[in-house]
Amino acid sequence: MAEISLKELEKKIGYMFHDIRMLRQAMCHSSYANEHRETQHDNERLEFLGDAVLELTSSDVLFHQYQEMPEGQLTKLRASIVCEPTLALCAREIGLEKYILLGKGEEHTGGRYRNSIISDAMEALIGAIYLDGGFANAKEFVEKFILTDIEHKKLFYDSKTILQEIVQRDYKDEEIRYVITGEEGPDHAKQFLVEVMIGKNAMGSGRGSTKKSAEQEAAYRAIIGLKGKTEDVSEKH
Repeated sequence: MAEISLKELEKKIGYMFHDIRMLRQAMCHSSYANEHRETQHDNERLEFLGDAVLELTSSDVLFHQYQEMPEGQLTKLRASIVCEPTLALCAREIGLEKYILLGKGEEHTGGRYRNSIISDAMEALIGAIYLDGGFANAKEFVEKFILTDIEHKKLFYDSKTILQEIVQRDYKDEEIRYVITGEEGPDHAKQFLVEVMIGKNAMGSGRGSTKKSAEQEAAYRAIIGLKGKTEDVSEKH
């Protein structure tokens, strides 16, 4: 990966690495490392570390932000924020998928768009920031790029159900339909493109390795598009 690309990513996330090799490793999928064994380590150990930092940070923030919420609900809320689809969504918002180093086969089969790979890279990036700059910098990154709009993250976790509730309440005569608008990649690594329709209006689009995950993202984007109409619904979840 060109040095300038890594510098571009540093600017996007607002953190400058002391050791740029740490960032490169965070972006290195095992498929690429296997093709460049002499020079490159994959990001799996950094992902392991980043997962722990993410869980601690999210637990700390939620514990203090929702002081009346019981343990069971806090656990569910944390799960909605650190789950694979939500992490992938956060990663795409900063264009992280563009910087991931993939092996030729993984690239060819659409790995750059796979939620599992993108979310793993996000966790590896958290781990890399933690090792390079300490917990405070890693926590700042998580708060800035993952723990924003927590109410919306809750909506994403159960977006299809919540969108159905909104439509039943506010659009009683309209029907929700999820329409596949395209498919990309070979059969064993297909990506589905989906639009959610409310009546005749396209309200949101999504992409995923399964129809269900693509529908989930489309529903979430529809909810965000409806803006203020979501708030009293989100309070129930």
